[in-house]
Amino acid sequence: MLTLSRKIGESIMIGNDIEITILDVKGDQVKIGIDAPKAVPVYRKEIYVQIQNVNKEAAESEVPLEALKKLFK
Repeated sequence: MLTLSRKIGESIMIGNDIEITILDVKGDQVKIGIDAPKAVPVYRKEIYVQIQNVNKEAAESEVPLEALKKLFK
């Protein structure tokens, strides 16, 4: 893991088109701004993990053949 120190108003770049800027620091909270192309999804990690779990459950579930046939009628 790369660890960087930044002050309010300073940024880091990820690749050529993602910029992360430190907006504010209050106590143990840091407010960041993320400037990324619309095609790049940006999630808080806890939300990302939930999405991954739901996708995994959906991929593992079985859909009755009759339900699939109804989709193509």
